[in-house]
Amino acid sequence: MTTSSHATHGQEALDLLAPQPGERILVLGCGDGVLTERLLKQGVEVVGVDTVKERVTAAQERGVDARVMDAYKMTFDREFDAVFSIGLLHWMLDPQTVLAGVKRALKPGGRFIAEFGGHGNTAAICTALIAALQFRGISTHRRYPWYFPTPEEYRHVLATVGFKVEHIALVPSPKTLPPGMERWLSHFAEPFLHGLDEDLRYAIIDNALLTLGYSLRDSYDHWTADYVYLRVSAHL
Repeated sequence: MTTSSHATHGQEALDLLAPQPGERILVLGCGDGVLTERLLKQGVEVVGVDTVKERVTAAQERGVDARVMDAYKMTFDREFDAVFSIGLLHWMLDPQTVLAGVKRALKPGGRFIAEFGGHGNTAAICTALIAALQFRGISTHRRYPWYFPTPEEYRHVLATVGFKVEHIALVPSPKTLPPGMERWLSHFAEPFLHGLDEDLRYAIIDNALLTLGYSLRDSYDHWTADYVYLRVSAHL
């Protein structure tokens, strides 16, 4: 679900969470537990869930009560004061089902704080990849892997599940990529390239890099990813 890289931009969301000693908090997409460990140090009882066993094991080694569990199939029932999630929910293409599980996990009056990719996130990168695919007559159907909602869209989904929104906003967060854009694409562009032969994959990435160089690379050959996060705080 997530990796420790999400810990680098999670402090503002943690401030919204405002954890109190003795609270019981569910971390949805705990990754390797780096961010979750911060909550433990504040006297919070934490349960973390993730789908990747290796990450759950790493979190457990940090002292986190971490469990392998799918965000669509959570089994908690009115157990938590808050549910907290960083860098996960843009992978969840059925947000209403996930939020229904979040609601079930919360005690009456419980709160939900999350930060994930929002409308416009990596827009230039996605557009360059899609253009390179379409140029070759390759359908992009089911190749776009993310859900990047506007605040209005996500506010509506939250309301339909029963949440009251306290704060919701897009946060532009451009990030320099020290290894360069090619490494980023080789990792995150996989859903766009699945099922294609190796030569074609390289050609599409090369085309995307050429296009992106005009907007995301500076004169010193430094690349920047056009990240935009959606930060939200809501309660039952």
